[in-house]
Amino acid sequence: MPRPRPPRPPVRLRAARMLDIDKGELAEPGDLLIEGEHITAVAPATVPPGTVELDLGDVTLLPGLMDMEVNLLLGGPDHRSPLNPVQDDPAVRTLRAVANARRTLRAGFTTVRNLGLFVQTGGLLLDVALKKAIDLGWIEGPRVVPAGHAITPTGGHLDPTMFQALAPHIMPLTVEEGIANGVAEVRKAVRYQIKHGARVIKVCASNGVMSHTGPAGAQQYSDEELHAIADEAHRAGLKVAAHCMGDRAVRAALAAGIDCIEHGFLAGDETLDLMVERGTFLVATTYIADGMDVSTAAPELQAKAADVFPRAKATTRRAIERGVRVACGTDAPAIPHGRNARELLALVDRGMTPLAALRAATTTAAALIDAEDRGRLEPGLLADVIAVPGDPLTDIGVTEDVRFVMKGGQVHRHEEAARS
Repeated sequence: MPRPRPPRPPVRLRAARMLDIDKGELAEPGDLLIEGEHITAVAPATVPPGTVELDLGDVTLLPGLMDMEVNLLLGGPDHRSPLNPVQDDPAVRTLRAVANARRTLRAGFTTVRNLGLFVQTGGLLLDVALKKAIDLGWIEGPRVVPAGHAITPTGGHLDPTMFQALAPHIMPLTVEEGIANGVAEVRKAVRYQIKHGARVIKVCASNGVMSHTGPAGAQQYSDEELHAIADEAHRAGLKVAAHCMGDRAVRAALAAGIDCIEHGFLAGDETLDLMVERGTFLVATTYIADGMDVSTAAPELQAKAADVFPRAKATTRRAIERGVRVACGTDAPAIPHGRNARELLALVDRGMTPLAALRAATTTAAALIDAEDRGRLEPGLLADVIAVPGDPLTDIGVTEDVRFVMKGGQVHRHEEAARS
């Protein structure tokens, strides 16, 4: 039997300031009592015997940030080869994820949604395995909400053989690995992901900027297939996130009852208003319009990006103006893992206040994943706490300079430079 771990002593975490995310105000000083995995008091009058005092100095405490679209199994160091889909076996890909998970956590992102493997794994759900290893404390990383394999039609945007235009029968993929056509197959694909640990379902509802098979935003699954996917997930109590760019495809996803639109780059004003009416979330991934490196992409894809990205930035601005529920998501590694806070800067550039951007990465993200145990610095919630210098309500850029990271009461980063 495993040897039981001794309980950690209580920790009193002090800093110059802390953010009340609901009031939108900085409290001075920041003062939290943490016992086990949870915050038990704010500005405690007394502390238990044996409490460890941890004074971080002139920094601001924030709730741990959340990224609602990453793929930790892709990207990171040594990801230069265009043949990576057929060169990385599942073991190498999982080890790649270990490095990416640690980098993401140290950047202050304590929860992520891993939105859909689109690789050959023999049916293994590598992100579920990653979640288990992190939860068991074997490796460092954020809390992971895994999607398993993304559900996509043959030749769809998340069919990995499409990206490199691989010849027929190179890297064959199964329904269990997400390649599904027709109502019966998409139901089977969803059921398989749920059976083996997926906590959200990812579907590819439209084409994308980097798709070889058609214009950006073209609807790929039929209305009937989208309805079937949403039905299977919802009956199991799971939400559905749809990669979706074109206005028609977004409308089809909304009609199917899909809970979250990823990207939504070409959605029209009436569609955005419908999202507001229905409370549908948007993970805008807007920084990729500024920072995604398409220099090595095929010329026709570079031309597509040059057309779509400026329109995508305008769509995000209109979504913010209209009050769409925008949650923070980066689409890393479309931008590098560990640079996740750049999405917050981009959201502010598109018209959000710094406070609204911080809420997109905390309270709004928590609502998206139905996680009532995080997103605020309050008694009873998980002790997911980060620290940044300065005032993030006036300079969102300080979120790129994370000095301290605690997840569930355990310290994963502590920069002595934070001290005054």
